[in-house]
Amino acid sequence: RKSVFEPLQTGIKAIDALVPIGRGQRELIIGDRKTGKTSLAIDTILNQKDQDMIVIYVAIGQKDSTVRTQVETLRQLGAMDYTIVVNAGPSEPAPMLYLAPYVGAAMGEEFMYNGKHVLIVYDDLSKQATAYRELSLILRRPPGREAYPGDVFYLHSRLLERAAKLSDELGGGSMTALPFIETQAGDVSAYIPTNVISITDGQVFLDADQFYAGVRPAIDAGTSVSRVGGDAQIKAM
Repeated sequence: RKSVFEPLQTGIKAIDALVPIGRGQRELIIGDRKTGKTSLAIDTILNQKDQDMIVIYVAIGQKDSTVRTQVETLRQLGAMDYTIVVNAGPSEPAPMLYLAPYVGAAMGEEFMYNGKHVLIVYDDLSKQATAYRELSLILRRPPGREAYPGDVFYLHSRLLERAAKLSDELGGGSMTALPFIETQAGDVSAYIPTNVISITDGQVFLDADQFYAGVRPAIDAGTSVSRVGGDAQIKAM
């Protein structure tokens, strides 16, 4: 592996200036329901046009109609030429929702080890954790905090650690991860949000109050941070 040094431009000035993202970074997008997390991802995907980037969008537990609308938007704007969509809908059995992110990661790794640059979006990992909790309870594993099993941290760490910037000897490919976590009433200190914050290289926090006040994207500059993106930021920023 190599340290992150190349920028990944999202096309959103607030992110590229304040919380820059580098190729190979894992940047958490966290916020309440309906605060523009998916819109932010779609904008980022559209901005990868002509950037020599392959995008994998993993929809976990999203309504089929919503995913269809997003795919149609991407198709109309020519983004499906470089985008793969993995969809595990809410009507699918829990193991499908649990496996979907790993399926996306396996595809991304194949491109990464072939020297390509990949952006993978997990929308969202809260639903994967819920599906894993359901599976674990059915398998009679002992429940822990918030009824999640003891290895729920490992569920997300083994997924997000697969995003990396490879060394030149391995082809110099990269996989950048944008995991999403949905909070309840802005509570970032709940179990799953704190787990994923500790795994990732920073987070973009979307604030519901700003969103409803018409500030979009509703990025809370005070709580958003990028731990390694500064090295990747272009000097003009």
